[in-house]
Amino acid sequence: MRHYSPALRLWHWLHAVAITGLLGTFFLRKTFLSWRENSALIAQKMDEFGITVAPDQAKAIAVAIRAPMWEWHIIFGWMLALLLLWRAGMVLRGGFGYERAQDWHMRLVHVGYFGLYGVLGFMALSGMALHYGGDFGLEKAMLGQIKSAHEFLAWAVAAFVPLHVIGVVVAEHRDQKGVTSRMISG
Repeated sequence: MRHYSPALRLWHWLHAVAITGLLGTFFLRKTFLSWRENSALIAQKMDEFGITVAPDQAKAIAVAIRAPMWEWHIIFGWMLALLLLWRAGMVLRGGFGYERAQDWHMRLVHVGYFGLYGVLGFMALSGMALHYGGDFGLEKAMLGQIKSAHEFLAWAVAAFVPLHVIGVVVAEHRDQKGVTSRMISG
C-alpha cells in the first residue's frame, strides 16, 4: 500500500488548484470573455443606445473587461512554475514519492506523469515567454508560434484532468483501495 508524504499531498492539492485556475481562465478566454465576441456585443449594445463605437474602441473595452482574469492566469502560471520546481526538488531529494512500478499498467501511468510534467514545464516556460517575451525582444512571429503551441498543449492538459479523475476512480475500485483517502489524509 502506498503512503503519500505530507509534502507530496500538499504539492498535489496545490497543483490541482493551479491547474484548475489555469484551465478555468483559459476556458473563460475561449468562451465568455472572448474579446472578439464581446467587442461585437459591446458595439451592438452601444448602437442600441444611439452611440457609435469604433471596432478598435469596442475591442479595447472587451480586453479591459477580461484583464483581471488574465492577471489571475499569470498568478496561477507562476504558481504552476514554482510547484514544478518544488516537485523537481522533492524528486532530487527522495525520489518520486511512490515505489517503483512492477506491472506494465503502473509503469505506463508513471511514463504518462513524466510526459505530463514535461508538458507542464513547457506550459510554464512558454507562458512566461508570452507574458515577458516582448520585454526581451522576442519577435511577434515567434510569440505567435509559442502561443499556438501553448494553446494546443492547454487542450492536452484539459484532456488529462478527466482522465486522471477517471483513473483514480477506477484504481479506487480495483487494486488500489483507499488511494483517494491516502492522498487526502495520508
